[in-house]
This record gives sequence, structure tokens and C-alpha cells, in this order.
Amino acid sequence: MASSEENPTDHSAEILSIDAGGTMTDTFLIDRDGKFTVGKAKTTPDDESRGFLNSSQDALDDWELSVDDGFPDLLSTVYSGTAMLNRLVERESEVEVGILTTGGMEDTLRMGRGRQSYTGFSYSDRLHVNTHKHPEPLIPRDQIRGVRERIDVKGNELIPIYEDDIRESVDELLDRDVDHIAVMFLHAYQNPEHEQRAKEIAREQIDERDADTTVMLSSEYYPTLKELPRLNTLAAEAFAAEPSRKQLTNVQDAVDENGGNVGVRVMASHGGTVDIHANELARTLVSGPIGGLIGANYFGKKLGYENLVCTDIGGTSFDMGIIINNDWDIDYNPEMARLLLSLPMVNMESVGAGTGSYVRVNPTFDKIELGPESAGDEVGVSAVETDVETVTVTDCHVALGWIDPENFLGGDMPIDREVAEAEIREQVADPLGMGVYEAAQGVVDILENKLRNDLESVVTGEGYAPSNFRCISYGGGGPVHTAGYTSGLGFDEVLIPEWAAAFSAFGCGAADFEYRYDQTTNIDIDADVSRAEAAATAGEQLTDIWTSLEEKVVAEFTNSEVGREDIEFQYNILGQYQGQLNALDIESPVSRVDTAEKLDELLETFEDEYRRQYSEEARSPELGHTVTQASVRGVHDVVKPEIPTETPVGPDPPEDAYKEPRESYWDGEWLETEILDLRSLQPGNELTGPAVLEGAATTFVLPPGYETRLDEHRVHHLSQIE
Repeated sequence: MASSEENPTDHSAEILSIDAGGTMTDTFLIDRDGKFTVGKAKTTPDDESRGFLNSSQDALDDWELSVDDGFPDLLSTVYSGTAMLNRLVERESEVEVGILTTGGMEDTLRMGRGRQSYTGFSYSDRLHVNTHKHPEPLIPRDQIRGVRERIDVKGNELIPIYEDDIRESVDELLDRDVDHIAVMFLHAYQNPEHEQRAKEIAREQIDERDADTTVMLSSEYYPTLKELPRLNTLAAEAFAAEPSRKQLTNVQDAVDENGGNVGVRVMASHGGTVDIHANELARTLVSGPIGGLIGANYFGKKLGYENLVCTDIGGTSFDMGIIINNDWDIDYNPEMARLLLSLPMVNMESVGAGTGSYVRVNPTFDKIELGPESAGDEVGVSAVETDVETVTVTDCHVALGWIDPENFLGGDMPIDREVAEAEIREQVADPLGMGVYEAAQGVVDILENKLRNDLESVVTGEGYAPSNFRCISYGGGGPVHTAGYTSGLGFDEVLIPEWAAAFSAFGCGAADFEYRYDQTTNIDIDADVSRAEAAATAGEQLTDIWTSLEEKVVAEFTNSEVGREDIEFQYNILGQYQGQLNALDIESPVSRVDTAEKLDELLETFEDEYRRQYSEEARSPELGHTVTQASVRGVHDVVKPEIPTETPVGPDPPEDAYKEPRESYWDGEWLETEILDLRSLQPGNELTGPAVLEGAATTFVLPPGYETRLDEHRVHHLSQIE
């Protein structure tokens, strides 16, 4: 569909990465020489392996190969999909889940937290309490049982576990034919003995009844502070992640059945990839958008861009993230599907505004409203083979002449411009007393203004100025709107990779193969205690936790036939001054804290980071230090994609890049617009708007007053003409 070279030659496909989004499944495929090709196909939510194969074949068509020809040479396959997230969003699953929790905590999921009542809402709805509403819990109240027991915050037993409560509760849940029993007791992350005993008793009951039910413990999956996010995450693991293993197994089977001999890995929330058999599969709930950020960081490292603002527009959402000094922040209690979770996730912001967003007129206020619902993979009313009845943003693109109906998805999806215009007239233009094209332009303006405001708030909300960053735009819908949503923000540069449509898939292929485990701690390092004494107490405790987490990482890699000698370990803490509320994420310079010297190194690293984030004057080492969380990350080296590098040939595009020009609508007037084939452009080529650059996977819109230059890495540099 889109390739880094003009003509197919003798290719050997080595890296295959896939991003199955809510609308389209994107493929990024790299051969042994670093050449790439991009494929695209509709996502198939009922069986994602079909979309996977269709998109892979679409990419391989560029090299005149079939999946049977290409898959046997694969060395690395990374997949990211939406099945898990969709289960959470829709609150629908094929499995039944029961919960055992500490007596008195049975209503934890229903009560939630105040923050959870507005998470995912628009800014205006967050401001008004009368719009707040707690989300529907994943697990109904009648499938939750309380058990009399209590461990305190220090890990001491206050109330012994009532074993008869366990037996009675498990019997009741088995009568309901639950597939999983999730156990979450208060402070089990400090002392898991009660959860372990509950599992032993439950297994006895399950075996006696010859049931096919699994038992999952919060202390084995997510041993972290805060019971609501921990319970949400454990419930999500059972409710959404475990059923999705079948989808991932289907993808693995599709690789195997077509001659592949490589294990499929999945993009995880912490920025690495894990095997489909990983224990904590809920870490892969949001994978595609994470892949884009990881890809941008890899892209930046390769090309010398340290500070990037990442923007991804698909059919359903606009995802944003910030990279500073080739690094990203981790959010340890992220929001997802209106739930607070307890797992490390690359810090991103997402709003429900994409090219598939529905367009409606609010009859009360006579104004256009976008989304938050989306047509998803059905695109819009102009896609005549679908049953969409509501106008979408993509329909407006078609009406304005920005998208060629004959070229959408390379011509694989029939689009009817007359249908788009008729429905825009009936649903939007006539109710507002406007012309069709004026209304379509208005929809685009509203979308781009919203995206611009959201993007500006993400950057300035972190205390930065856009002028300190390059903005990279990707996603199938990104290049259509890049000029609009970056206008006036003052970014140092605006970059659009030619492979923007599959950039998140590219990022999945650029991610490390890694496992990460975290555990809540409460380790105080008092200021009035000698370093030797502190190392013998607090240091030993931290070392023991790191060692335990390290063994979990090794066990995961062993399942993928990777030995300890092939793993590179990284050790982190969340540290703070005693009595403070906010902790800093610190990469430790040592793997063990068993001497005074090593403890000094760790604390000095914390002090340096505190100095960098705040100031020298804000430091307070006299308060002592507290380690609130310990983490171990293991990385195994894998084959990664190469950024293309070609020789610039000059500013004038080749003649064969030009297609038949057409009239397009720009800010109230029809202008003859140059139409070019995106992939036929050569490095060094320069263009001035109005122009539309058409690829089979995306369309790059260059409005009047803008220009672009294609560099030697096949990256467009977009700028506004002064």
C-alpha cells in the first residue's frame, strides 16, 4: 500500500508489527535491508486474526508476496489490538467473574472514588457535579462476597481469616458458574498470607466439584497500594484480559498456519512488549496509542530529536503524549474506560475526537456537536456498503473534495460523494440554514479548534511551551488535519512521516521485549540513622523485594525461552521525602542496596532528580526518605526497524507523482488543487498548498498558505508560509 521504494525487488520480510485500532488494522513490515511497506485493512472485532491477515497481505502486495511467502522469514512479530479495551468500555465479556474481598468492602466497586465519577468526561462536564455519574462496575454486586479477615497497613494480622466464610462464598460463586474467582483483601500487598490461604481453600472446593474455575490473587498480579484501583485492575484482568487470550491465540495461529515460526508479542502499557502468555495481560489493555509514543521516541533517538509532542488521530480518538530528553513519564494510577487502574502506563492523554466521530446538530442551541460516539470501522454514511446513518467527519472530507472516493483505502472501500453531500445537507446544513460545503467546512473547523485547544492544554498544562518541541503527527487521520490543529501553536517544527498511517504499528516493532513487575513498599530511611545501619535494615528490605520481582521477570522470560543471561535488568523506586505526598520515579544506579556506599548512590540519584524537577532550595534531606514502590524491568534485545535514508534529488516532484487536479473547497471558496501520489515523491521535493497528497493508507492535506518538504528519511516538514 505504501512503501519506502518504488519497485518491488527480492524482499525478505523480517519485522511485522500490527496495530488493530477501532477502525483500521495497520501493518508495518520491514525487510532485511531496512526497506518498509505499509498495509491497511478494516478491523474485524469478532476475530482480529482476519483483519491481521488482510492487513498483512495488503502490505505484502507491495512486494508481490503472499503471506505464505512472507511469514516464514519473520524474525519478530508484534501485535496490538482493541479487544480488551472494548470489553471494558462496553462492559461486556464472555466470562463470569466472582470476587472475594475483605468483609465490609463488598461495595468498593459500586462506591468507587469521587474522581472516578467524572473521569473520561469533557472539561465542562468535569466542572459540574450534577453531570457526574459513577460508571457501571465490571462485576455485579451479587457476585461479590465478603470474608472476615484483616491485615493492617504494616502487614500485621489483626483478625484471622474465617475459613468457613471462604468455603461458603466459594460454593455460592460456583453455583453461579463463575469462570474466575478474584481475591482482593486489604493490604495483601504487605502480607499475602490470607489471600494465599483463601486460594488453597478455593482450589479444594473447585476440585471437589470438578469445576473449571481459576483463582486470581491481587498479591500475585498487582501487589500495589489503594484497594479500588487494585480491585479494578484484578477484575479487568479476569473480565477483559483473560478472554482476549483467545483473540491473541488466533493471531498466533494465523502466523503459524501461514508458515511463520516466531512468537507473537503484544504491546504493553509500560512501553515494552510481552508474550501473549504473559501473566499480567491487562498491561496490554491500551497498546496501539502506546506504540505510537514508543515509536516517536525511537524515531527521535535515531534522528536526533530529543523533545517531541506526539499526536495520533484515528477514527475514534485523538491521542497525545510528550517526550522530553528521549524519555516519557509513567502514570502508576491511570484512567481507562472510566476506571482507575493500578498498573504502570506511559503517560498519555486521549479525547474522543477522530475522523469517524458522528456529527449532529443540537436542536436546543442550533450548534454542531461532534461525537463522542464514532462510526469506527464503518467510516461514515458515504461508505455505502455499511449501515451508518449519521454523518461523520470523514463524510465532510469527501464532500470538500479532500478525499478521492475512488482512492479510499486504495479503492477497497466504496465511497459515494453524492451520498455524503445529501446527508450533510439533510442532517447538518438545512437545520442550520447553511450551504452543504459551508457546513462541512464548519465541522472540520470545529474539530481542529477542539484538537488545537486540547493539544495546547496538554503541553502548557505540564509547564512547557510548544516552541520547545517538534510536533510529530501520525495516524490514519493525522495528516488530514495536521495543518489545522497545529496552526498558531508555535512548534519548533511539525513532522509527518510518510508512514504516518502505520506509525503506531511501527512503534510496536520498535519497542523492547520486556517484562516489568512492581510492588508497593513502605521503607523509611531515617535521616538520623547511619548509612551502614540503614543499609542493613531498609536497604536489605528493598534488596529482598527487588530480588523477588527479578525472579518474576525471569520466570516470564523463561516461558518465552529466554535465559537470565540474555536479560538486561533495570531497577526503579518511587521515592519521596518522609511526610511528603508525591513520589519521584528513580532509576537506581545499583541493583542491590546491601552496603552504605550503594545506599549513598541511590539517595544521591534521588537528590539529583529532585533538584532537577524542583530546585536546590526545595531539597529536604533532613526529613529522611521513603521508598513507596519498587520495580524491576527486564529487557531482551530484539530486531528493530530502521528509519529509511535516501539521497535528496531536488525540490521539484517527478512528473509521475502528479495526478489529475481537482476542485476542492478551502475556507469558503473552490480552488483548483494539485493532487499528488504520496509515495511517488522524492526526498528533497517541496510543495506549496493547496495540494492533496494521496496515499492508499492516508491523505496528507496541504491547505493554502502552507508548504512542505520531504527529507531524506521520508519525513514531511510542514510549515506555514509567513
